Amino acid sequence: MWGSEPSLQWVDFCGISVLQFCNGERAKEEAITHFEKLFEILGERKSSVLKAIDASKKLRLDKFQTQMEEYQGLLENNGLVGYAQEVLKETDQSCFVQTAKQLHLRIQKATESLKSFRPAAQTSFEDYVVNTSKQTELLGELSFFSSGIDVPEINEEQSKVYNNALINWHHPEKDKADSYVLEYRKINRDEEMLSWNEIEVCGTSKVISDLEIFSFLFDEKCGYNNEHLLLNLKRDRVESRAGFNLLLAAERIQVGYFTSLDYIIGDVGITKGKHFWAFRVEPYSYLVKVGVASSDKLQEWLRSPRDAVSPRYEQDSGHDSGSEDTCFDSSQPFTLVTIGMKKFFIPRSPTSSNEPENRVLPMPTSIGVFLDYDKGKVGFYDMDHMKCLYERQVDCSHTMYPAFALMGSGGIQLEEPITATYLEYQETM
Repeated sequence: MWGSEPSLQWVDFCGISVLQFCNGERAKEEAITHFEKLFEILGERKSSVLKAIDASKKLRLDKFQTQMEEYQGLLENNGLVGYAQEVLKETDQSCFVQTAKQLHLRIQKATESLKSFRPAAQTSFEDYVVNTSKQTELLGELSFFSSGIDVPEINEEQSKVYNNALINWHHPEKDKADSYVLEYRKINRDEEMLSWNEIEVCGTSKVISDLEIFSFLFDEKCGYNNEHLLLNLKRDRVESRAGFNLLLAAERIQVGYFTSLDYIIGDVGITKGKHFWAFRVEPYSYLVKVGVASSDKLQEWLRSPRDAVSPRYEQDSGHDSGSEDTCFDSSQPFTLVTIGMKKFFIPRSPTSSNEPENRVLPMPTSIGVFLDYDKGKVGFYDMDHMKCLYERQVDCSHTMYPAFALMGSGGIQLEEPITATYLEYQETM
């Protein structure tokens, strides 16, 4: 159903291979099949042509052999030379003259035969020269077949993917199509490709259910500071109340001091496999850091004093202190990105431009985190466009937890599982 997209994307982090990628792979498989069929036809033609040449060569060699044996016979005892030797032995004059006349006639015939000698078969194989100019020209023009019908394209802005997926597509000629065939296949956390599924759809959207996501709530016990953070009863939303508390603590702030981040983590750890979760950062948030951290690193952070004499005291403080750059090349047991003031900040990298305009992106409405524990890799995604914003290696030698930190006013809301009923309602909108 789908055509080639400008960028092949897939969302294996939420259990489904996005249709652009799937159909791209299907198109690739079909192209390979067509080329293999051409190779098979060429192989058959090659075998046929070579067999015809070999058969003609054998037939001609047989004719040459027969002709050579005939002329060789003239030189042997039963040939012309042998007959002449017998004539010379004749002692009777009248008999000699008679046989000599016969010998003379045979020599004349043999001489005439030699003058008009022609090989019994052609030595040239010009009739067996393969002319591939026409076929070469046709193969050079080999291209994708177009039926003249516009191919449907996935509408990423209207599509939603999490624990359920709403796949929405646009087709300029939808009035001419009675139905579509939607093809997809899911990927489980063990990276196993499940079988292809085909669904006939009468409209231009479809809900796909039961995708795997990583489900957790905020941990109200480990490191949670209820003086600075406010956690709702469902434990899926946290807000920073540090604004008023900071004013109360202002008398303790001296020159060279700063207020540390307030951490909160997920209540479920990760020890293997692929996991994906999503959340929203409130637009009014001043500074929020999100990502993953190991159990050991979290204990180190949570044991640290609430105030330190330098921003360099906290290795990933969110300030441009330079401390983050010194260990960027090595794999660390944590990765956090900074979000705030409606911006998403790409961490510094020694291999890319560190100019602010290249590192600052608009803050997505919803942000996804994909952790591949076994490969030691973490990625951050714009959920609205299913686009990877940042990816790097992370040391997963210990249990990893979703980690969040806030400073100043801010709020984080975990994305709730999308119900199929909601998506079906969106589908009819």
